[in-house]
Amino acid sequence: MNKEMETPYYLIDEKKLLKNLKKIQHVRDHSGAKLVLALKCFSTWSVFDLMSKYMDGTTSSSFFEAKLGYEKFGKETHAFSVAYSADDIKALKNISDKIIFNSVSQLKMFYNEVKHIKVGLRINPGISYSHFDLADTARKYSRLGVISERDIISVLDNISGLMFHYNCENDDFESFSGMLDKLAEKYKKVLNKVEWVSLGGGLYFTKDEYPLDEFCKKLKSFSEEYNVQIYLEPGEAAITESCELVTKVLDIVKNIKDIAIVDASIEAHMLDLLIYRTPAKINAKAGGNRYIIAGRSCLAGDIFGEYKLADKLEIGSIVHFIDAAGYTMVKKNWFNGLKMPSIVVKRLDERVEIIKEFLYNDFLKDLS
Repeated sequence: MNKEMETPYYLIDEKKLLKNLKKIQHVRDHSGAKLVLALKCFSTWSVFDLMSKYMDGTTSSSFFEAKLGYEKFGKETHAFSVAYSADDIKALKNISDKIIFNSVSQLKMFYNEVKHIKVGLRINPGISYSHFDLADTARKYSRLGVISERDIISVLDNISGLMFHYNCENDDFESFSGMLDKLAEKYKKVLNKVEWVSLGGGLYFTKDEYPLDEFCKKLKSFSEEYNVQIYLEPGEAAITESCELVTKVLDIVKNIKDIAIVDASIEAHMLDLLIYRTPAKINAKAGGNRYIIAGRSCLAGDIFGEYKLADKLEIGSIVHFIDAAGYTMVKKNWFNGLKMPSIVVKRLDERVEIIKEFLYNDFLKDLS
C-alpha cells in the first residue's frame, strides 16, 4: 500500500470481509435461512460483487436503498419503509421481490398496487434486545410495527410473510433463543398462515466464539415447525471488523491531558459513536502513554476516545480506528466543510484501489 496515501480514508479489507461472509454461507447451508444485506448499515457497493456470492440479496429502508440493491447487488430485493409515499410505491413495485409494510393502514392503502408481488407486514412483538433506548424497537410509543394481533389477523389474506426486527447488537445466543421461543408462542396462529418470516438484523452471529451450529439448529427447527422460509437481515454481522478509518495526527495540545487532534471527525465520519456515546476502537498496542484522541471539527465533544498507548503520538502519526464499516459511510456528512474520507478497498489479491475521493466540488454540489 502507498504509505503516502492521503488521509483520512476508510480502508475496507476484502479478506477480513470474507471471514464474515464464510460464516454467513455456513448459516445458509446449515439452517436453510436466506440472508439479505441491510443497506441501512452498509451500502458501499464497490464490494458487492464479493458479497453477492455469499448472500441472497438486500433489504432496504427507502426507495434509494432498494434501487441501489436492485442495480448493484442483484438477487432478491426487499423493500421496507416506516412510511411509503405514493411515489415510493410506484417506483418500488417494479423492482422489489418483497414489499414489507410497517402498518395495516399503509398495507390497505397500497395493496392493490403491489399485490402482484410478495407482501409482508412488520410486527412489533413488544420485546427487544438493545442497550440503548434510541434503538429499542419496543420502547414506549414505538411506531415500528403492528402490535394488535386482531389487526394482523385482519390482513392475513393479503400477506405472504412477516417481519420481526427486535434485536440490536445482540451477540447472546441464549437471549436470541429465548426471545424466539416467546415470539413463536405469542404468534403461533399467525405463523402457521404465512410462507416466510424475516427475523431482522442486529444478531452478531459472525463474532468469534458465537455458537454458530446451535444458531443454525435453532433457525432450522423454527423453520420446520412453522413451514416457513426464514430470512435474516445482517448489517454489522456481514461487515464487522472489515474496515478501518485511517487518520493522521495534525496537532497535540495539552489541557491537563495530552489531546491528539486527527484529520477526521467523529461528528462527520463515525457519527454513531457520538449518538450512542461509545468510544472508537483503535488498532494500537496498549502502554503507558495516555492520550485523548479528538476530531478536528468545532464541536467540543468531537472525541474518539481516551487511550493508553505503547508508542508516543507525534504530529504526522497515523491512527487506525477499527471496526469502521457499519453506520459510518452511510452517515458521513459535510459538517464544518471537512473533507470526507476517501473510500479505499484492499482486494482479495492484495491490490489496493482508491474507489472514491471527495473533493470541493462534491461539497459544492451537495449543498446546492
